[in-house]
Amino acid sequence: MNEDIKFIIDSAKEAMDNAMKHLEKQLANIRAGKASPAMLGSVMVDYYGSQTPLSQVANVNTPDGRTITVQPWEKSMLQEIERGIMLANLGFNPMNNGDTIIINVPPLTEERRRDLAKQAKSEAEDAKIGIRNARKDANHDIKDSDVSEDLQKNAEGDIQKLTDAYVKKIDDTLVVKEKEIMTV
Repeated sequence: MNEDIKFIIDSAKEAMDNAMKHLEKQLANIRAGKASPAMLGSVMVDYYGSQTPLSQVANVNTPDGRTITVQPWEKSMLQEIERGIMLANLGFNPMNNGDTIIINVPPLTEERRRDLAKQAKSEAEDAKIGIRNARKDANHDIKDSDVSEDLQKNAEGDIQKLTDAYVKKIDDTLVVKEKEIMTV
């Protein structure tokens, strides 16, 4: 196989891998039934004037399936962490006991579960768009390369197989996440 074609296919595969990783990260932020430290992954805290991720100023743990505890490394950060959780608009009501912040994760309603499943589906669709864009870019690069038509056709076939494999991976990941969300 021509080096240029191999490079184009490898670049497309890398772009598709990145779309898949992004999807997995986004789906991890969508909560299913039980509490997890990842639920607070998007929380930013004002740490001496700069916005800092919560995980860099406190320990986040889940002692059980319905509770998240946040143990700040500096007691003076309790108010800022509490404010950061409220500003993140995650639907949680943090309770401050003077040492730690305790968040009780309420069970999801049926309607909320459906909304989260829709959100997961939307993230999966965005990932598929990323995959298709990578395919389009790769096919464009293949057409611009100076290799024989046969090699171009073979490379386009390889890109299509890669695309199909990643779309199937996305669909499988979505099915697992939807099942996780809808399980009471």
